[in-house]
Amino acid sequence: MNFKRYSTIYGALWRNSVVREMGFKSNFILWIFVELLWFALQLSFIGVIYLHTDHIGDWTKWQVVMLIGASHFIQQIFQAFFLVNCTQLSELIRTGKLDFMLLLPVNTRFLISLRQVDLGGFVNGTSGLAVMAYAAKQLHIMPGFLSIVGFFLLCAAGILIHYSLMFLLSTISFWTVRAQGIVWGYYNLFNISRMPDSAFQGFFKAFFTFAIPMLLVANVPAKLIALKLQSPWEMVLLVATAGVCFTLSEIGWRFAMKHYTSASS
Repeated sequence: MNFKRYSTIYGALWRNSVVREMGFKSNFILWIFVELLWFALQLSFIGVIYLHTDHIGDWTKWQVVMLIGASHFIQQIFQAFFLVNCTQLSELIRTGKLDFMLLLPVNTRFLISLRQVDLGGFVNGTSGLAVMAYAAKQLHIMPGFLSIVGFFLLCAAGILIHYSLMFLLSTISFWTVRAQGIVWGYYNLFNISRMPDSAFQGFFKAFFTFAIPMLLVANVPAKLIALKLQSPWEMVLLVATAGVCFTLSEIGWRFAMKHYTSASS
């Protein structure tokens, strides 16, 4: 792909998103408030749990708070870039708009995946970072530059996992017309990533680490900042899983496109 050309296209998509969001300012502000309220409720729930215990697995209260902040940040940035676009694929197929996109001189997956940006996700994502910073202060942790850079790179790998798996599930729309239930079902599993991996054992831990890698996505970046990484192989596993998930989503996308006969057929 021509980087400069696609950067220009993406800039135009951003401008369109800003214009759309500013056209409904009250909705924009209300949605931010709702997300912040939901985040506050999750933190309150953890506070209640730690009134009755000192640890969840081997995680202390403020370590779990840091994990929740990291999970919230990853979820909101994913939501900002990809959530709306993935959930709308079935509508593009049903209404025939995908046919129009296929005629455009631009990579179709690029356009489908990035054509809308949820600006509220960036605002809400900062609240996750703020909570992490406060938790680090309570834990007397001062992350170095490399740790911070590593954290954001690992977050990017986690976001890529979420995007790849949700996009792969969205391609089911080519055969079922509507797949929002499956896609939103996956999105609801995000709550698992807010829990410490040591709270899971046996089959469930293996399933949510390798089959649906929810525990990897937030736990590994949070562990890096909280100084809980037991081995660098956890980071390698996260990055490798991101690569595998993206490859599978690309294979699924190409397979679906080969069997697509357009809405008018």
